[in-house]
Amino acid sequence: MPSSPVTPGLRPITLTRWDSARGVVAESDMTAVEEPLELRIGGRSLAVLMRTPGQDRELALGFLITEGILAGADAVLDLVYCADGDAGKGNILDAVLAPGVTVDWDRLQRHSFASSSCGLCGKASIEAVRTRCAPLRAGLRPDPEVLVQLPQRLRAAQASFAATGAVHASGLFSSSGELDVLREDVGRHNALDKVVGWAAAAGRLPLHDRILLVSGRVSFELMQKALAAGIPCVVGISAPTSLAVDFAREAGQTLVGFLRGDRMNVYAGTLGG
Repeated sequence: MPSSPVTPGLRPITLTRWDSARGVVAESDMTAVEEPLELRIGGRSLAVLMRTPGQDRELALGFLITEGILAGADAVLDLVYCADGDAGKGNILDAVLAPGVTVDWDRLQRHSFASSSCGLCGKASIEAVRTRCAPLRAGLRPDPEVLVQLPQRLRAAQASFAATGAVHASGLFSSSGELDVLREDVGRHNALDKVVGWAAAAGRLPLHDRILLVSGRVSFELMQKALAAGIPCVVGISAPTSLAVDFAREAGQTLVGFLRGDRMNVYAGTLGG
């Protein structure tokens, strides 16, 4: 069996499978890779993200923007892998800032920033995040007939989930339902940050006319990251949390959950069509 992954985010494994018809059978399968990515700014350690390798630069750029550390892609001159990464795997990424750009390290330390991939964990105050992004002036009223088509389109593009069943997905759609980009990761917040990083690198922020579909529940952290990217409509296959609902209503975002078949729950905002 190969010792290295088929792709950066997948790794072949052997396992023992049991079922009532065949009993115990040794089989080959795929597993989602999970490795730490240390993010540095100018050589100084900022955070460690547990992520699925692949699109690391998108992840880093999206993370820096959605967490309010940098204003946009123009603030970053380059993202460079460090030579002292984990056994040469490239698990340390250093953001080289553009001339004149600075980071408020005192603020980051006050809010206990160095954290895991879950975004808010370790933050000293939810209010520090809640008050960072201004509410949207105008929301998006998505057509329910468009929304009901999105889960199938998301699932069809989830190659890593199809191979492993172990990753989350975030998909960015136009208001008419075309898929712009999909990213997968073991961390639901990482998947969204990769989408935002992709959009930032392409000069497409803010995403005022786009719909975000996530493969699971919708948390407060996902809503605030979506707002930081200017996304007016967030849709989840599963339910939102109470804080996600409160945040969406305060922020002027449309929030839809339990999108299953031809049914959905609207928790904030209104639908069009």
